[in-house]
Amino acid sequence: MISRTLTYLGRHLDGFLLALIAVLLAAGLLVLYSATGESLPRLFSQLANITVAMVVLWCAANTPPHYLMRLALPTYVLGLLLLVCVALFGEVSNGARRWLHLGVTRIQPSELMKVGVPLALAWYFDRYETALRFSHFAVAGLLLGAPVLLVAKQPDLGTALLIAAAGFYVIFLAGLSWRVLVVLAGAGLAAMPLLWGVMHDYQRRRILTLLDPSQDPLGAGYHTIQATIAVGSGGAFGKGWLHGTQAHLDFLPERSTDFIFAVFSEEFGLLGNLILLVLFLMVIGRGLFITFNAPTLFTRLLAGTLSLTFFTYVFVNMGMVSGILPVVGVPLPMISYGGTALVSVLFGLGILMSIHSHKRLVKS
Repeated sequence: MISRTLTYLGRHLDGFLLALIAVLLAAGLLVLYSATGESLPRLFSQLANITVAMVVLWCAANTPPHYLMRLALPTYVLGLLLLVCVALFGEVSNGARRWLHLGVTRIQPSELMKVGVPLALAWYFDRYETALRFSHFAVAGLLLGAPVLLVAKQPDLGTALLIAAAGFYVIFLAGLSWRVLVVLAGAGLAAMPLLWGVMHDYQRRRILTLLDPSQDPLGAGYHTIQATIAVGSGGAFGKGWLHGTQAHLDFLPERSTDFIFAVFSEEFGLLGNLILLVLFLMVIGRGLFITFNAPTLFTRLLAGTLSLTFFTYVFVNMGMVSGILPVVGVPLPMISYGGTALVSVLFGLGILMSIHSHKRLVKS
């Protein structure tokens, strides 16, 4: 009876991908316990986050792709309305208006758009699969631009860039011409002076700090300097679990969230980093395998975008901690502490499982 129940519950779950997720979540709990100074309450809180996220993953995996198509536009519209509510009534924290309080809890609607935007754009391109024109790509650009601008205005440049990347992947995979990409890249470079003028002071400092962290070692450059010290001090095999000095002597800021990779690097060294990278690459590789075998344009666009977006999360966080990218506040998937980001990541991986297990897509 128990075996039959487990088989029923797991019939749409991808065993290989689920095993990778379990290992990464376990590694996250391990390093989180160390990063928080062996705090059991924080560990139990993350376990609760994982429980909720796994339920969301199971629900996504058991939702057939044609239902996802029906949910695409409502999800996008709901996310856009929530972003407008954040702009009007959102809770201000650390100078940014990113959260919406719902009485019993608070949510970060921008996380919903990390999946809502790819869903909506994949649905849009699937509708016009047989007659795609440049005008369709222009409309897709508008659908992408609205949430990106609302999130950037909060301000949350990191999340805005991730949503923009997810939307770009859909548009690119749908067949956007290379000539258009070259023109857009040129326009982007030409607009850099204008962009610099509208950026917040702290965003400008982050970019200048990337070029030379030592110019403000106790201010804007502090995060980057301390993180790179932690990464480098781990050596080949690390200092050992619970023995990272940068974290435990309180030098490393945001060590349980955005900079948890620095804690991991210090305690597990280069070898641990290589293992972690292999695990992440296996998740991405599995996602691309599912993409190549997806039966329709909607599922191919969605699976490919989710896989590439996951790669972007990992690359941006590790690059930020290593000092090769500006500090933009992007958590490391399944490793960093936090509920909203974890739910959005596992929701995306659950969609990948759904695409893989439901071979046929019934057009709505």
